[in-house]
Parts: sequence; C-alpha cells; structure tokens
Amino acid sequence: MTETATTGIWHDTDRCYAAVSSRDARFDGRFITGVRTTGIYCRPSCPAITPKRGNVEFFATAAAAQARGFRACRRCLPDAVPGSPDWNVRADLAGRAMRLIAEGTVEREGVPGLARRLGYSERQLGRVLTAELGAGPLALARAHRAHAARLLIERSAMPLTDVAFAAGFASVRQFNDTIRAVFGLTPSDLRTRATSRQVGDTGTPAPVSGATLTLRLPLRPPFDGDGLLSFLAARAVTGVESATPARYTRTLRLPHGPGRMTVEPATATAATETAHVPCELWLTDVRDLAGGVARVRRLLDLDADPVAVDDALRRDDALAPLVAARPGIRVPGAVDGPELVLRTMLGQQVSVAAARTAASRLAAELGENLPGETLPGDALTGDDRSGHDPASDDPADGQGGTALLFPTASAVAEHATDVLRGPRTRIEAIRTVAGALASGDLDVHAGRDPDELRRDLLAQPGIGPWTADYVVMRALGRPDVLLDGDLALRTGSAAAGIDPAELPERALAWRPWRSYAGMQLWRSAATADRAVAPNDAAANRTSAATPNARQDNRHRHTPRHLDRTRPVTDVQEGTP
Repeated sequence: MTETATTGIWHDTDRCYAAVSSRDARFDGRFITGVRTTGIYCRPSCPAITPKRGNVEFFATAAAAQARGFRACRRCLPDAVPGSPDWNVRADLAGRAMRLIAEGTVEREGVPGLARRLGYSERQLGRVLTAELGAGPLALARAHRAHAARLLIERSAMPLTDVAFAAGFASVRQFNDTIRAVFGLTPSDLRTRATSRQVGDTGTPAPVSGATLTLRLPLRPPFDGDGLLSFLAARAVTGVESATPARYTRTLRLPHGPGRMTVEPATATAATETAHVPCELWLTDVRDLAGGVARVRRLLDLDADPVAVDDALRRDDALAPLVAARPGIRVPGAVDGPELVLRTMLGQQVSVAAARTAASRLAAELGENLPGETLPGDALTGDDRSGHDPASDDPADGQGGTALLFPTASAVAEHATDVLRGPRTRIEAIRTVAGALASGDLDVHAGRDPDELRRDLLAQPGIGPWTADYVVMRALGRPDVLLDGDLALRTGSAAAGIDPAELPERALAWRPWRSYAGMQLWRSAATADRAVAPNDAAANRTSAATPNARQDNRHRHTPRHLDRTRPVTDVQEGTP
C-alpha cells in the first residue's frame, strides 16, 4: 500500500503489525503502536514481547495515542526517535502544521497564530488535524511540550519548576499532570531514572553550563554525514558558521534570543544504540529548545527515510552506482528562511566561493554580536586594525569563531546600497526583497504551502524559477524538487550517463525523491568538473563541493556578474 497525502502507513494495519513483529527500526517515527492490555504506546522496534494482533491499534502520532489514554513505554522511549518523513513528503495542511508545531508555534502564538500562519480558521485546522492525525493542534502541541520537558529533565540540572515554564507549560500543575500522564512517572522520578539509561537522544544526564545542552538527535541510517558537512563547509559564512570535515557550528536567530548549534557526523557507537548526530545546543532562553532542535533536524534532514529514497533511486541504472557510493545522502535544509533567500540571491551568477565571500562581508558589516562575544578585529564593521579583512577568513578551516548572527532582513533593506558590491540592479533587487521579508509581505517559514511560496518568490524582482525552486527545496525540506535547468546538475547527469535533454522526463520515475536525485547528480558534477575551467561563471558553480573551489575561482576569466550591462535575472547555476 502506498502512502498518499491523505493515507499514511498507520492505516495499513497488516504492514504495521509486520513491522512490529519483526521489530523493524526503519518504521520508528512512522507510526505509534498502542497496546490495549497494558495501556502503553511503543515504537515499532520496541524489544518487549510482541503483543497479540487483537490487542494493538496504530496511530499517526504520539499525541493521538495519548488522546486515547495510552502512556509512553519506559523501555523503548517512543518519543526519542526520528520524526516521520511523511511531514516532508506531504505538503498538505497536516504536514505543514506538524512542522510549525514542532518549532513551538503553538506555545508562542497559540492555536490562533498557528491557524493564521497556515491560512485556515481554527475550526478548519482542528477538524483536518483530528481527521488526519487523530489529535487536534492543542493535543499535538502538548505531546511536543512533553518531549521538550523530558529532554530538559533528563539532560539538564535545571530546577523542575523552571523546566515546566521553559517547556511551554502554563503552570507547574499542568506540567506535573502531563508528565505523569504521558510517561507514567513524576518529573522527579523521570530524572532519577535517566541516570542509568542511554537511548536515542537522551544519553546520560549531565549538569549544564548556563544554557548549554548536549543532545543526541536520532536519525534513520544510512547517513551521509561527511557529504552533508562538506556541503555546509563550502558555504560557511565567516563569523556565523565554522566547519571542518568532522564538526559544524553556527549561530541561530531564535524567537526568544540567539543561540548556537554544534553538530558532528552521525555515528552509532554500539549495535544496540540508536544512530544519532551528537549536538550541542547553546540557548540564551531555554524556551527555544524545541524550536532550536527542530531547526537543527531540518538543516541536517534527520527525519528523512534514506532506505526508501535509496531503494527508489537505485532502480535507475544510471543512479544505482551513485547511490551505492553515497548511500543515505541528505538534502540540506535551512535554519532561517529569510537568510536563505538573501544568501541565494547573493550567490546568483557567481561561484560558491564568491558567494560565501559576499555573505561573509555582509555579515561582518551588518551582523550582530552574540551577547558577550566578539570576533578578532571589529567584525561588525569589518574594521580590522591590523589590515585583515574578516570576510576573507575561510570558516571551512575550522579556525574561525562563531560570534555573529546573520543580518536581519530589515538591516539588509536599510543598508544594502552601502554594503553590497556588484551590479546596481542586483543590489536593488536584494534590497527590495529584504524589505519584503522585513515587512512580512514575503513570508518564508517551514509551514508555507510550497506552491504559494514559489508564486510569492517569483513575484519578487531578481528571483526566477531556479532561485524560487532552490529556496522551496531547502526552506521547506521538499523532497521532490528537480532543478532540471541547473547547469551543474546537467553536468552531473551527463557524467552519470543521462542525456541532459532527457532529464525532465526521466526524472519522473524518481518521484517523490527528485531532490535527493539532484543531490546525487550535483555530487557527480563536482567530481566530473574538477579538471574543467569554463568561462561561464554559472558553470563554475559545479565547484560547490570541491576543496579547490577557492583556488579555481582565482583564475577564471572575467565573470559575467561583473558585466554591469547585463540585466540581473534568475540564472540556472549550481548550488549557492
């Protein structure tokens, strides 16, 4: 049975029970199993004795199981699993709502705010979510609050009273009642038990220093962590990001204040341990825990189902060797929609290295320092008294600091003409788009409908189909976007033995995973083009994932982005 936008795997009871019987961890996060005889709900891979078929029922979410009176299994911790990939595949109301709920929208704005962001009335939203997922927005948000509270209880030494409000509960009583109902334990008992357990993203409890939490974010293997971090390193903005082949750090602009994340490639250190990405999350306000974790997961595409993706793509003879060489490839997401839009526009018609330099200079001029931190020299103004330009630092060498927040859209709108370099028409386009982002006329967040967002982007100056599709793919985590006009992707397809002219039609067989196919082809292009030195600046975008991109950029012919007579429109280049 194939899941559609309105039918999830939890409706296929035969398939669900088969997964439970075989303890198949690939289905963890895809559905929840409720056991009527014990009153608990479990992940499919729970090691407990398999219940009889007549004693179980299946749910789309933990919230639906909780609404039916089930409590979480203390043995398998069903909430400490990757999120369902269904919310990425499906772009309907339920999928978009789940992404916003995971970011803490209900805690900050209430159900009215959630409904407003989604463009529905509260009544319509509640009716659809209850019909689709078995629980309304309040119940779904309650389940996420319980999960955030469990992380703080088990991973920090924060007083439990503070945990209650940090997790978004309105009162200590509501906090105590919810934890007891969901986990069958009091908050104090939950913290005591945590010292002897290492499962999923919990690990061994440890005191925190300030607001720093060390987490283990679960994922579904295989995981191409090295390739993902190489992608991020090639684009790392000085002062905002720092990357090595083993570690990636960046600052975050969160609803209640700034933060910083550090992640490492996923490794499972024992056969019995859930595959995970180690993550250190520093927060100025712990109310941003759920939203911060959601952004990290989206950036690293941790809720993907790589087995399903790879199985589908390897059916194409041309893609099969690429999948075999790079199993578990991920599509990098974004931690901030407006930032992604502006950085993508800065990257039009130039190489990845040049785009990174432009973004680094913008951050040095207009970025904000994290509280109590500065970069060498005066990174906010770019005035380094030793004559050193901080924008020239290479954050991919792992030596740069991360003390800057990427500039706000309002700052870019106000100062773009003073700070940005290049064609006047491009600067004006970036200034105009930044103004639209700052005013809310252009709204880019994880809950947007992809077709509507694409339409809104195309209505802006300087944004064409390539930029719009690229933003939709990364900002919304869309798995089925193919930039078939992209020069680097066409180079990769040719290197893989696919006629670029046949790419759009051939790619229909890759649905709904064309974004992942594109990542495979981009990686193929990076390998194929290392010996090529094209004149066209857009073609040089194929150096995106190569360590020599910076050197290649020094010896090119004059790129067309310096030709001020050319109109600035969207181009079909490689990944910015």
